[in-house]
Amino acid sequence: MNEKVFTPKEVNPLNSLDEWEDAVLERYPDPDSIASSKATEEYRNYDDPARDTVKEFYRLNHTYQTYDFVQEKRNNYLKFDKREMPIWSAFDFLNQLVDDSDPDTDLDQFQHLLQTSEAIRRDGHPDWMVLTGLMHDMGKVLCLFGEPQWAVVGDTFPVGCAYSDKIVYPEFFKHNPDYANPEYQTKTGIYKQGCGLRNVHMSWGHDEYIYQMLKDYLPESGLYMLRYHSFYAWHREGEYQYLLDDHDREMLKWVKLFNPYDLYSKNPEPPDWNKLKPYYQELVARYLPVTLKF
Repeated sequence: MNEKVFTPKEVNPLNSLDEWEDAVLERYPDPDSIASSKATEEYRNYDDPARDTVKEFYRLNHTYQTYDFVQEKRNNYLKFDKREMPIWSAFDFLNQLVDDSDPDTDLDQFQHLLQTSEAIRRDGHPDWMVLTGLMHDMGKVLCLFGEPQWAVVGDTFPVGCAYSDKIVYPEFFKHNPDYANPEYQTKTGIYKQGCGLRNVHMSWGHDEYIYQMLKDYLPESGLYMLRYHSFYAWHREGEYQYLLDDHDREMLKWVKLFNPYDLYSKNPEPPDWNKLKPYYQELVARYLPVTLKF
């Protein structure tokens, strides 16, 4: 693999990680029921909705997320040998990713996760789904290990096969070395039709990382939520049907159920942690080990 040295601007093209979600909300406005503090059209209200930073983010993402890049990151991070922390210390670690530019909230990362999980709990979903909401963005700690933003967040997509034109900014894929590899540019590429998403390598980011971290602790429905909540070309655009198997089609409903809670649960009023703490301590202890390996 070409060992490119990225400039600081190439490592952090966005003003914040949440700027990616801002752009997602502009593409996919969703129901009002979860957005309890204001109407959905009021969310992500930037003066320039076509932000050049987002476009540059996707140029970098689509240029450098190659099949080989994904394998390199999997080999590096899925050993989970970077550090080990108690779960509540892991949330403190994640909170180092303070987002000063989000127009919807100035709360820390943990508060966003707590608002997501509380919205899920308020609607009466199973406790494992509440926990999924609490943990779904933990993989963003990859930024704290030195990974560029475009290798942590962003719409995910399969590598090793042709790119869908429903992926945001598909024109930037022509800069990707895989674009010139005929083996990777057929419809199914290196995969077989109907092989199932579990046999497909996705672009690298926080979805795959947190899925791999928690795959022994949550039910399959929750694991699909973690692994594919950023795979918008599939769960919003209906693409890549030829790679799916019956299990993927059955699990799609869970991914679609989860996604709005992630995007629309932010509220400027922080949850009352003193009241919620006993519930979440018991919930985490019931499903997860005392420490997490990163």
